[in-house]
Amino acid sequence: MQSDGGATSMEIEKLAPEGKHASLAPKPRFAPLKAHEISDGQIQFRKINVPRHRYTPLKKAWMEIYTPIMDQMGIDIRMNPKARKVELKTRPDTPDASNLQKCADFVSAFMMGFEPKDAVALLRMDELYVDTFEIKDVKTLRGEHLSRAIGRLSGKGGKTKIAIENSTKTRIVIADTKIHILGSFANIKIARTSLCSLILGSPAGKVYSKLRSVTARLAEMF
Repeated sequence: MQSDGGATSMEIEKLAPEGKHASLAPKPRFAPLKAHEISDGQIQFRKINVPRHRYTPLKKAWMEIYTPIMDQMGIDIRMNPKARKVELKTRPDTPDASNLQKCADFVSAFMMGFEPKDAVALLRMDELYVDTFEIKDVKTLRGEHLSRAIGRLSGKGGKTKIAIENSTKTRIVIADTKIHILGSFANIKIARTSLCSLILGSPAGKVYSKLRSVTARLAEMF
């Protein structure tokens, strides 16, 4: 009787691991959700205002804006001339829900004054964004003092602005007293520091030398 019981217990011990493996179900594999599925099938919209001074440039550069948004990002775009707004919306075949916001940032960057060939980088790279500040945020200037500060930012023939752009790998738009910078976080910080120094009255030569040392240090880090 004992031998039979022993044999039975041995059989149970051998069968237990097999039963354990057999009970595990295969992991389910779900296809990635599309943009309209994430929002419960609802179409999402964005509307971007068109300033008066950007209406004509928008007409000229429309196809440069329209093509990457429609073909690459899978977002519908149209111009509403009555409301003077660019309207964006998702489609059932939009590959990613974040594409709508990327396209809105791209169009907004163009409205700020960036060229389409520069602003299109916002569609392709996640770490880029636009930073905006005003001269009065740095120092309160009026009259000729303000005009001279804007002149220092641009330089003769835009020389200073181009030098800062090339050194920091950013793009800068000076729109009256507003300054827009397109680039990565670290590069925007360096460009903004240089522009603030110019606003505060630093000579261009001193700003160039600081810029060279900072960009060299940044290149060593990466």
